[in-house]
Amino acid sequence: MTRSFRIIGAFFLLSASLNIYAQDSKGELGEMVSGMRKRAVVMDIDARVLGEEKAVIWNETHHKIAIPGSPVGIKLVGSNVVVLVQFTPFIRKEGSVLVAQGQIWYTEPGKGISYYTSIQTISLVFGEPIYFYPLGNKPNQFDSIIEVIITISRNAASDTAPKNADASKTEHE
Repeated sequence: MTRSFRIIGAFFLLSASLNIYAQDSKGELGEMVSGMRKRAVVMDIDARVLGEEKAVIWNETHHKIAIPGSPVGIKLVGSNVVVLVQFTPFIRKEGSVLVAQGQIWYTEPGKGISYYTSIQTISLVFGEPIYFYPLGNKPNQFDSIIEVIITISRNAASDTAPKNADASKTEHE
């Protein structure tokens, strides 16, 4: 068995499920829902691990409703890597963006634990997928690629604007 198969196998045997969470205040959320409903967005998050020749060897998809300005996070845990990413959509008249903040901890045999952090601001167009690679988009020391695809659309209850409309062309409060 090659090193890459051992690492990938260990990643899946010991990995936790993709945890998605939205930060909110439980007591205040009920009061804010009616006023925020028209600003809410839907985030479709597809996290997957690509092996050799970019074959999908693990995949998990989630559908979340988020309030602009509030982060939605994912957590991937493997035997030798932990990836935490928060995605925060900001919807504005002059152009919407998605801020991706990532933290990665990984162990390398004989070298100990390494830490990497990143922050990216990505232009956002409703309905258009955004690809995020916490470990880069080329095979690395893990012999695999972690790919997170985020597609953001308007909440169906938010207003009558088309779901695929560019945020910079639609009216927002």
